[in-house]
Amino acid sequence: MLVLTGKPVSDGIGIGPLALFRRAEVSTEVRPVEDREAELVRFREARDEAAGQLQALYDRALETVGEEDAAIFEIHQMMLEDDEYTEGVETRIRDGLNAEAAVEQTAQELSAIFRDMDDEYMRGRAADVTDVSRRVEQILCGVSPMDASAYDKVVLAADDLAAEEVMHLDTKKILGVVLSAGSASSHTAILIRNLGIPAVFGVGESITGRLEGQMTAVDGGSGEVILNPDTATLAEMQEKQGRFQQGREELDRVRGQESVTLDGQKVRICANAGHLSLLSGVLSNDAEGIGLFRSEFIYLESDDYPTEEEQFSIYKNVLEAMPDKRVIIRTLDIGADKKADYFELEPEENPALGMRAIRICLTRPELFKTQLRALCRASVYGKLSVMFPMIISVEEVRKAKAMLREVREELLSKGIPVADAIETGIMIETPAAALISGELAREVDFFSIGTNDLTQYTLAIDRRQTNLDAFFDAHHPAVLRLIEMTVRNAHEAGIWVGICGELGADLSLTETFLRMGVDELSVAAASVLPLRAKVRSLDLRASENR
Repeated sequence: MLVLTGKPVSDGIGIGPLALFRRAEVSTEVRPVEDREAELVRFREARDEAAGQLQALYDRALETVGEEDAAIFEIHQMMLEDDEYTEGVETRIRDGLNAEAAVEQTAQELSAIFRDMDDEYMRGRAADVTDVSRRVEQILCGVSPMDASAYDKVVLAADDLAAEEVMHLDTKKILGVVLSAGSASSHTAILIRNLGIPAVFGVGESITGRLEGQMTAVDGGSGEVILNPDTATLAEMQEKQGRFQQGREELDRVRGQESVTLDGQKVRICANAGHLSLLSGVLSNDAEGIGLFRSEFIYLESDDYPTEEEQFSIYKNVLEAMPDKRVIIRTLDIGADKKADYFELEPEENPALGMRAIRICLTRPELFKTQLRALCRASVYGKLSVMFPMIISVEEVRKAKAMLREVREELLSKGIPVADAIETGIMIETPAAALISGELAREVDFFSIGTNDLTQYTLAIDRRQTNLDAFFDAHHPAVLRLIEMTVRNAHEAGIWVGICGELGADLSLTETFLRMGVDELSVAAASVLPLRAKVRSLDLRASENR
C-alpha cells in the first residue's frame, strides 16, 4: 500500500484502477532557421488555428458546463492575442529560434512570472499560459491531442491537465483525478470541481507507469491518494464514499432553504469570487449574493491600465448574473505582493505594510475614478455595493466617498444613468480599523471583516511565511475580540456587518459568530451549502441554557 498526500482540490471519494493520461508528444528543441519570415508565418498560422479550436471548445463547453465555465476558453483565446505573449514569441523567432522553441521559451518565462505572484488566482494563470502554448506547439508539430474518451471507469493520473483536456474527458467514466503538479485555483481545478470529480493535485512524481492498473482511492477532501489499499483500508474508503454521498444528498436538501437557526436567528450566506469564471460556482452552490468580488484580477490580467469600458463590461456581467442579489465589489486591492508591472510600484521589503489598496487609489485619483465610473455605470444592472479595502482612518473613507460622489454627479450631469443608491462599505482588516470601528461605522453602510489580514496584522505574522504556520492562530482570543468589538460597534451605529475571510467557513466558529451577531458570512462557493446546513442545525437558545 502506498499513501500519497497532495492538495485537496475537489471533494469526494473516487475508487478505481489507476490509468496514466497520455498526450501526443511535441518537440520544442532548438533547431536552426534559415527563413525567419517564413517561421513567423508558421507561428501566426498555428496561432490562428489554435484560436479556431478554442472557439469550438467554447461552443462545446457552453452546452456541457454553461456560459461561466465556458468563458475559460474565451480567456485562452485572449491570451493568444495578448501583445506580451505574441511579441515574446515573435522576438525570439526574429532572433533565430524556430517557432516551437520560441513558443516554449515564452511560455516558460510568462508562467514563471505568474507563479511568483502572491495572489493565488494569478498563480493559477501559469497553467493557462502552458495550456495555450501546448496547443500551439501541437499544431506546429502536426500532432493531434490525445483522444481521452478511451478511459473507462478509472482514476486518471497525469503530470497536469489542461482545461481543454478536461473537456475532452467523459466525466461519467472518470472516478477521480490525481495530478503530480497543478494549482487548486487553476481553470482546470475550477472545471473539475464544477463537474463533481474528486481530485487531488500536487502529489509529486511518485506515480509512474509501474503503478498503472493498481486499485486507487482518491480522497478529494483530505488530499490523500491511496494506491493498492489493503482490504481494511479499501472498506474504510468505501464506507467514507457512502457517507460523502449521503452528506451530499443532505446538502441538496438545504438548497433553496433559509439560512436560519432552529431558534430563528437568520444570517446571509454569500460567496466570494475572484473572477467571472467563478460565477457558475456561486450560482450552482445557491449563494445568497456575492459578499466579496475581487476586482484586482482585471488589473493583474492586463498588460496596461484597464479602460473604463473594459471594467464596465465585467461589472455589468457580474451584476446581471446575480439578479436581485447583492453584489459587493471591492475596489482595487493590489500592491507590491500582487503586482502589475505597468503600475511601476517600488520594490518593498514588506509589501503587506506598504503602498497597496486604498493607498494607491487615493494617491492616483484618476486611476481610482476610472474604476468608480465603471462601477457607477454598471450599478443600474443589479444590486451593487462598493467596498473600500485596507482602511485605517476616517479620513480615508471620507476621501474615497467624496470621489465616488464626484464621479456619480459627473455621470448624471452627462445624462448617463446611475443607480439611485449605491451602498458603500469598508474592509475591517487591520487592528486600527477594528479599534476605531465606532467612528468608521458612522461613515458607511456596512463592514466586511477580512479575517485573513486581520489575523496577520494582529499577530504580527506574515501569512505567506509557511514556516510560521505553527504560530498563526486564526482562533487567537485577540482576533476574536476585535471581531466582536467591530460587530458591536457596527450594530450600535445601525449598520450591518459580515465576515469575508477564511474564518467565515470555519464551522467550529459558526455558532460563535452568530452569537456575536454577525449578519453575513461570505465564503468560497463550495462552502455555502455546508455552512447553511451547520446554521440550520444550531439552536442558540438551547445551547445557551445548557
